[in-house]
Amino acid sequence: MKIALFSDIHANLPALEAFFQDIDQRRPDQIFCLGDLVGYNIWPNEVIQEIRKRGIPTIAGNYDFGIGRATDDCGCAYKTEEEKANGAVSISFTNQLVQSAERQYLRELPKHIRVDLELKDGAPISLLLVHGSPRKINEYLFEDREEASMLRIMEGAQADILCFGHTHKPYHRVLNSGTTTDPHFRHAINIGSVGKPKDGDPRGGYVLLELDEHSDLTQAGSIRVEFVRFAYDVEKAARAVEESILPDAYATALRVGK
Repeated sequence: MKIALFSDIHANLPALEAFFQDIDQRRPDQIFCLGDLVGYNIWPNEVIQEIRKRGIPTIAGNYDFGIGRATDDCGCAYKTEEEKANGAVSISFTNQLVQSAERQYLRELPKHIRVDLELKDGAPISLLLVHGSPRKINEYLFEDREEASMLRIMEGAQADILCFGHTHKPYHRVLNSGTTTDPHFRHAINIGSVGKPKDGDPRGGYVLLELDEHSDLTQAGSIRVEFVRFAYDVEKAARAVEESILPDAYATALRVGK
């Protein structure tokens, strides 16, 4: 079984269209979206409509949660006064753009999706899809989080495989919550961002997760994770920002992947 996971489109329609072109060639068995459809660019309605058209199971990101309730709070952790000021422009602009049907869709998105798989007798695997973390929609699970902390989060959520976005920085960590002689490997997978990467690579990104009858939580390498990057018309997305009231900093970020 091949599962495609994508997240953090952030109203970047050219990136989403390129993602669909790439994924249509790979033909995964299932596709899930882990939220943050809107914010930071000019196409929130179009992005929502494309995902709805395909019937893709989707959870709410922190930005979706705020816009779905027409608030001026996206739950974003801005670090400087300039970032806060730019963020205020973005959420106000997005609230002006989003139409009523699209806002209702965002408001009704679930906070997580759990997929319980039994690929071999007596060995179920619980796949939990969240935006930030199982505890909070806007919690950042960075790659350098202490191993004990990450394990507590995953064990508390009963997640063998935890997939999430929000940081826009992809990674895969394999953690042993068992013992050396009786291992139980858990997988923490940040799936990156389709429309606003922050890892220095401006290409869009997503994950292909592959599971089969040989997938075994006692074997660290039996669950396969592929990080896919794809090119898209970054200049089109950046120029759209510059031709709107959005801060030019968001256009620069698209061009450099930051």
